Amino acid sequence: MARRFIDLSVALDNETPADPPPLRPRIQYQSHDETAASMAAMFPGLRPDQLFEGKGWAVEDVTLTTHSGTHLDAPWHYHPTMNDGERAGTIDEIPLDWCFRPGVKLDLRHLPDGSVATAADIEAELTRIQVTLQPLDIVVVNTSAGAAYGTPAYLGKGCGIGREATLYLLEQGVRVTGTDAWSWDAPFPATARKFAETGDASLIWEGHKAGAKIGYCHMEKLHGLEQLPASGFQIICFPVKIKAASAGWTRAVALFDE
Repeated sequence: MARRFIDLSVALDNETPADPPPLRPRIQYQSHDETAASMAAMFPGLRPDQLFEGKGWAVEDVTLTTHSGTHLDAPWHYHPTMNDGERAGTIDEIPLDWCFRPGVKLDLRHLPDGSVATAADIEAELTRIQVTLQPLDIVVVNTSAGAAYGTPAYLGKGCGIGREATLYLLEQGVRVTGTDAWSWDAPFPATARKFAETGDASLIWEGHKAGAKIGYCHMEKLHGLEQLPASGFQIICFPVKIKAASAGWTRAVALFDE
């Protein structure tokens, strides 16, 4: 049986404005010529010019957070407890069984930037695509942020998934979700405006904080979701195993059996 893969991940680089400036990755590239001396120094008596064509290895030094690039958030990121009081799981504790499952794509690109999707929005989209969610399905949300990736507008684009909508998914057994936006919740500037108007602190990070009620993971900064159908594929999103961490980078891909 033939298999087709679609890469749902973004690359880490020094140029793309995919995070607020203090959180952007910093990558220092070292070339084969630059590392010849340090490579030779690991072998006493070896001169750099004795290496094959006088060249060492290419290597990179990277400074980043666990939330840089496409990553999977663990429940620990959202709150110290989950499932109404249990200690929240860290990324090294996430069941791998959650991370290789049938995928469902919800297209919410019609919702305005900064809006918050409700359970009714999720139900309406599931009805439109004629999908009934199954336990442990991985649900990814295509927002308007996906088309803005790589531009300064990206951080303010897309709808968020609110507490009500998140719990709607979790109550049906979903444990991994994802978005092509910077955050599962609405963009921070939009939430800040609503908080200034209402004084309602429950609006802040409401989708994330639903994980205190039911523990779950979500992916952020997915890419290329517009290439996916509504269903009929699997998603693979195993996170890098970082001890006691709140997230892990993932090379998320969609897999089709053809």
